[in-house]
Amino acid sequence: MYELVQTVINSEEKRELGQFLSKLHTSDQHYFLRNEILQVFAEYCSQSQKPAYFYHSSSLGTLIHHTHEIIFENAATWFVVRPNIASQEVWKLTADLNSCSLMSPQSLLDVCDRLVNQYQSSILEIDLHPFYESSPKITDARNIGQGLAFLNHYLCEQVVHDPKYWLEILFQALRQIEYNGTRLLISDRISSGIQLPRHIKQSLQFLNQRPAEEPYSELRSQLEELGLAAGWGNNAGRIRETLALLEKLIDSPHPNILEAFVARIPAIFRIVLISIHGWVGQEDVIGRDETLSQVIYVLEQARNLEAKLRAEIQLAGLDIQPHIIILTRLIPNCEGTFCNLRIEKVAETENTWIVRIPFQESHPEITNNWISKFEIWPYLEQFALDAEQELLTQFRGKPNLIIGNYSDGNLVAFLLSRRLGVTQCNIAHSLEKPKYLFSNLYWQKLESQYHFSTQFTADLISMNAADFIVASSYQEIVGTPDSFGQYESYKCFTMPQLYHVVDGIDLFSPKFNMVPPGINENIFFPNNHITSRNPDDTRRVHDLLFTSSNENIDGYLDAPDKRPIFSVTSINSIKNLTGLVECFGQSKALQERCNLILLTSKLHIDDAANQEEIYAIQQLNYIIEQYHLEGKIRWIGMRLLRREIAEAYRIIADYQGIYVYFALFESFGISIVEAMISGLPTFATKFGGALEIIDDQEHKFILNPTNLEHAADKIFNFIEQCHSHPHYWLETSQNLIERIQHKYNWKNHTNQLLNIAKVVSFWNLVFPAHNEARDRYMEALFHLVYKPRAENILQQHLSRK
Repeated sequence: MYELVQTVINSEEKRELGQFLSKLHTSDQHYFLRNEILQVFAEYCSQSQKPAYFYHSSSLGTLIHHTHEIIFENAATWFVVRPNIASQEVWKLTADLNSCSLMSPQSLLDVCDRLVNQYQSSILEIDLHPFYESSPKITDARNIGQGLAFLNHYLCEQVVHDPKYWLEILFQALRQIEYNGTRLLISDRISSGIQLPRHIKQSLQFLNQRPAEEPYSELRSQLEELGLAAGWGNNAGRIRETLALLEKLIDSPHPNILEAFVARIPAIFRIVLISIHGWVGQEDVIGRDETLSQVIYVLEQARNLEAKLRAEIQLAGLDIQPHIIILTRLIPNCEGTFCNLRIEKVAETENTWIVRIPFQESHPEITNNWISKFEIWPYLEQFALDAEQELLTQFRGKPNLIIGNYSDGNLVAFLLSRRLGVTQCNIAHSLEKPKYLFSNLYWQKLESQYHFSTQFTADLISMNAADFIVASSYQEIVGTPDSFGQYESYKCFTMPQLYHVVDGIDLFSPKFNMVPPGINENIFFPNNHITSRNPDDTRRVHDLLFTSSNENIDGYLDAPDKRPIFSVTSINSIKNLTGLVECFGQSKALQERCNLILLTSKLHIDDAANQEEIYAIQQLNYIIEQYHLEGKIRWIGMRLLRREIAEAYRIIADYQGIYVYFALFESFGISIVEAMISGLPTFATKFGGALEIIDDQEHKFILNPTNLEHAADKIFNFIEQCHSHPHYWLETSQNLIERIQHKYNWKNHTNQLLNIAKVVSFWNLVFPAHNEARDRYMEALFHLVYKPRAENILQQHLSRK
């Protein structure tokens, strides 16, 4: 960016830069983000009557479009510039704009501290760069999130460069695979890697003489004499194919061969999925406080992982039952749910269980009740210790893989993985830091409500300690050209008077993998699958959406046959239902053509769990009254079963309606996937993962929820096209259905997840010392920063008794 900055300050555009900065800095505000910067720059260009190209293509316009933050401090202006995705530069311009300097991350963090009057000359600096510096990493930002493909390529290249060494490593990796103390794949008859190819060749010669269908039981003794234990396949044909892949891998290593071979190796039999906060159960929990898509995700993932493992183990010729545990907390005061059951079998599985561990602090008046995800931190360390013993008892051994979910689950995954020596996977789903604007900068003001200092520290620990990280989308990691990614927001930030994060995560690390979730197509399916729909559900849910009247429904529809705009979400400031209702209220055109139907879990202030929900409910009622929306809007505030929510999507599709997700930020948005597979054309926020779900190259369905007029125009334009071209809605609907069916399915998810886990386990065998140094650093952060913060929260809890 040096050349671009120099071009601006050494040309006629320097004067225009000064005029723009003067216009931007007309108030007491000193800190500006990209949306504000672009808005003011557009106003400047318009008022100055600049030609059309100037906004986008001039040197100044290019610089402004790369700028994500501008900070005014005394006689200097700081530009935080993003030349490319996953890269950031900080430039400091003097007041006369005659010179500029490239500044260090530490300098930026210092100026941010001064901005909020919290600067101190000496502060803890967290720098994770040394732990990634010597590790192989992705070089092209476009390939971030494709860690499995990178590792496969890298490992194959290493085999070519030093075949003897890597043959021995491969042998050792295969030799370590066992179940309950019984070695699989390789027996003691093969003692080194150099012997492995000869035994493979002899085995293939033997197998080539046997019928493909001959079962392993009839081949076992001969294969054992050749040094091969069980696990290569369930019959001669399968064993032959697997050994042929291994022989090809040794002779001519190729990433595709490695991936195919690894997919066949039975190395995972026991998995722990950790999901702690909220209400983790199978009945009467969805829609309760902090309990939405994460529970659905974990249950569906568990079911599909068990099915995949069972099929994989059977094909490997093993008589082993896979065992999966969903680890969560036990809530004695369970409010009518089953969250007080210590063990609960997961429906539609053979050996998948919810295991609940109580918080064992000596304060039952606190720990016997539901605890918010923002308050849960003091209890997690002891929870992990108790869970360790329970898992070892239930599994009768160690798990092979630990998968954390959300910040709390990921921290417990770190603690358990560290103690048990097991591969750790993180799934963040939705990191809180990028959701709440300036949440790190003003953490002290927000601490009593959100305890961000504890959570952000936990995030740093778990994401760096994780062996691999599963993200639902590319933007979750590194964002878009217009916005930072969720993980990217942890790269460099300040917690004034607590610590500076100089380098918090390596975004180019192969630990990042994009593995989108699936959807249960037995529940969520297109509206035109008439024979799969339950007529009783259809009648009941239709009445609920359009005509029923009870204490949990507000509003009526004067013209129920209008095209419905539908939204399903929870009540909070981030989900931004108030913005959607105001957008609808400001657009007379939309009101003439459409009705607005909202489905939430709550309607009344008395049901709100916190001040944020109270305020959102009050604002919704105020906006409905302000814009006189009576007769044009219905607000259903009750918890529905998943099959009822699915039918609601389909009924809206029957009316050729649309779905709108108007959140200020959404990391992924499973309801977007649900709506699309049901056949609903879907409009969603530009801030977050919806961009990749919808994959709208022309941005017809992507909305900026901060620009209500423009959002209303986009929705109305689609409605008009549907009115003018009757087939347009059907064509759009079918395209969206096919996209979801192809990309978002659990079969792909489980295949990828297990392959990553196996390759990463092999990777850890190659680089164990490097991980040990990293994990020691994480332990120090846990004991020196996290635990004192968590103890402060506990003391607050005790003071409220």
